[in-house]
Amino acid sequence: MPEISSREKPSRLVLLMGKIKGIFVVALVAVIYIWSARGVGFSLIEIIRELPSFFNLLWDMVPPNWAYFVRLIGPLLETFQTAIAGTVLGTLLAVPLILLASSNVNPNKPLYYVSKGFMNLARTIDPMLYAAILVAGVGLGAFAGMLALTFFSMAINAKLTSESLEAIDDGPLEALKACGGNKLEMIKYAVVPQIMPTFASYTLFVFEINIRASTVLGLVGAGGIGVNLNTSLNLFRYPNAAMVLLTTFVIVVLIDQLSNVLREELV
Repeated sequence: MPEISSREKPSRLVLLMGKIKGIFVVALVAVIYIWSARGVGFSLIEIIRELPSFFNLLWDMVPPNWAYFVRLIGPLLETFQTAIAGTVLGTLLAVPLILLASSNVNPNKPLYYVSKGFMNLARTIDPMLYAAILVAGVGLGAFAGMLALTFFSMAINAKLTSESLEAIDDGPLEALKACGGNKLEMIKYAVVPQIMPTFASYTLFVFEINIRASTVLGLVGAGGIGVNLNTSLNLFRYPNAAMVLLTTFVIVVLIDQLSNVLREELV
């Protein structure tokens, strides 16, 4: 059996440094977790102590008030309308932002970085925070929720699609440029055919997120089925709340399955 040369043998010092690095990383994660847990008042004893109250709450929700579903049809339709309108308008607003935030389409560096910065800034704000701000600005109701989902959809779709756009094949772009094609012709014939399936897939993905988000926007007064959930919990009508949660769960699962099928057809 051939002997392994000393050069091929791993250095004990390298192995030791690797172990020390691993221990340091684990210790750092543990310290950060303990610091975070103490900051939020995490207590395993408190969780165990409150478990009976939690199970009592679940027991109070059984059985759901099936008759309450009739009153959920209107808010449920409003939830769909909020998600659809927010997704469509946000997608339309995302189109110019996608082009401006793609380096291979927009050669203007200052405009590129400004677009990137705006996109990242808009993406950092949660739909619930958007809704809370807009409710204060335009009033209670689904309109505020629709505007919140519009800004959120624009930022997310622009972020995902612009990154995919920067990874497309530059060959068609260079060919059209060499033939004297203008910017609009390059976008129409070289960019759109390559990016459209991905763009449609991301739009469906954003719609899924918006369906989930629109179901809880009512908690801050932005309309939809979340208003019924908030009212039921505040009035201690737990069977009604259970019906809202069950309806929301079924709708979200169905939308997810439908979107997965459509995305598989597109990509």
